[in-house]
Amino acid sequence: MKIGHETIPRTAISTSNADTIVVRGKDLSAELIGHTTFTDYFLILLDGKPVSDVRRRVLDATLVAIAEHGLVPSVQASRMTYAAAPEALQGAVAAGLLGCGSVILGASQAAGELFAEIAGEVDGGKSLESAVEDVVSARRARREPIPGYGHPLHKARDPRVEALFGVAQEAGAELRYVEIAEAVERAIPGIVGKELKLNVSAAIPAVLLGAGFPLKALRGVPILARTAGLIAHLLEESEQPCGFALSYQAAQRVEYTGEVPPGFSQEGGES
Repeated sequence: MKIGHETIPRTAISTSNADTIVVRGKDLSAELIGHTTFTDYFLILLDGKPVSDVRRRVLDATLVAIAEHGLVPSVQASRMTYAAAPEALQGAVAAGLLGCGSVILGASQAAGELFAEIAGEVDGGKSLESAVEDVVSARRARREPIPGYGHPLHKARDPRVEALFGVAQEAGAELRYVEIAEAVERAIPGIVGKELKLNVSAAIPAVLLGAGFPLKALRGVPILARTAGLIAHLLEESEQPCGFALSYQAAQRVEYTGEVPPGFSQEGGES
């Protein structure tokens, strides 16, 4: 059954023959291995364009910023999965990544789309303040969250924000989206009724978009970075296990709110 218009699969990323592997037009063995960093290679894989110092420095900084943040839910899922199936490292990594969505890690993509929408309104003739007010108010009216603002731990501005903004400025990235991100932060109290400070999930798209990173690939940056963090946690899990301890502690704190049969006691035995 034919679905869609295309009938021939096409890719511009890679091809090979018996002697050579070609990636984005370059000989992998002769031109890339030993001649490029993984950060550069990731950028080459994305679009094949020459890697500028701006793109390299900004992307590298964002990968470092988001790779690790302790025993967050995705890490707990990964470590508990590994504890149950230590022969399947890939399954444990996947378990952690599958927990990355609109609330955890995926907010960078949503924040980037928010900033791009505001930028479009400004390009259409609105002032930055008016564009922010209109776009954020519309989202609020639809009861949609404002992605990239507020943090359960970092009530003041996330410390990673200033670090990333500093790298972007030093590297010479365009700061248009940084200005948009900060304008949203200023507007939030008047629209939402409380302060919500910038977090790293807003800082990442603000600096990456200013470095020419593709909007559609933004979610891949936290996923790529957190994969490294998960592998580190799983190595530690193999040497210093805590997956079952995490499960035990969670079970100890569960409060059952359903009905029980007569005589039942959670302590066991007759009540």
